[in-house]
Amino acid sequence: MDFLEVVRRRRTTNGPFLPDPVKPEHQRLLVEVGGMAPSHFNSQPWRFVLVEDREKIEEVARISGDSMRQLLEEGTFWKRYRPYFRFSEAEMEERRDGIFFDQMPSVLKPFSRQVFSNTGQAVMNRFGVPKTLGEDNRKLVAGSPLLLAVLLDKTEYRPGELSGFYSVFGMGAAIENIWLTTTELGMGIQFVSTPMEIPENWKRLQDLLKVPDELELMAVYRLGYLPENQRRPTIDWSSRQRKRISQYVFRETCETPEADPGREAAR
Repeated sequence: MDFLEVVRRRRTTNGPFLPDPVKPEHQRLLVEVGGMAPSHFNSQPWRFVLVEDREKIEEVARISGDSMRQLLEEGTFWKRYRPYFRFSEAEMEERRDGIFFDQMPSVLKPFSRQVFSNTGQAVMNRFGVPKTLGEDNRKLVAGSPLLLAVLLDKTEYRPGELSGFYSVFGMGAAIENIWLTTTELGMGIQFVSTPMEIPENWKRLQDLLKVPDELELMAVYRLGYLPENQRRPTIDWSSRQRKRISQYVFRETCETPEADPGREAAR
């Protein structure tokens, strides 16, 4: 695949993976490309844990699903991420950011825009939406043949100092290398984010992975090969829109937006 095509086709996988184990050579390639990322003074602060053990994956899945259910039942999820939710194609086209809820049970569609109200929250809980999404989340993680934990060396990762920024910057580059490589390999990847939202659940993951004091657990991802026809979860969203050039690029100073392709030629 052409490199630019890989960049354009990069996606987050919301659906299930094939049950096939990830080939050892592909696992090695993923961590190798991660290690090729730039870092401050070549400090390479990242550490990776590859997890294939079914019991561990099942436990991570239980923690993730329970975290999702709790966040939804309490309304924390909706309140925390409200600025990013879109409920129509028109809104998505205008904003060109966030996530568009384009799939949900018909019984819930009339209440989609009320999700941020107490009434909407009560309706969602009454219909068992938190339990449904929590179970969907558990199944997705449990059905993943490979998990990848990303950690930072605390001798470099010192929040509040420049080294902390440099470490996170380098880690982001390492993850992007891995993410792009999954696209080339016909694989998918998704951030297992919900446990991070609940401190005690994140601690459960740290204990499960036996993270030593000198390392900081930063993220966990699920990976696997993609089926030809991906089945979407019960409630799902898309996020393929991107801002126009004029919305995020400026020329010379922040006072002059860059013209969108085509508009400049029309002048």
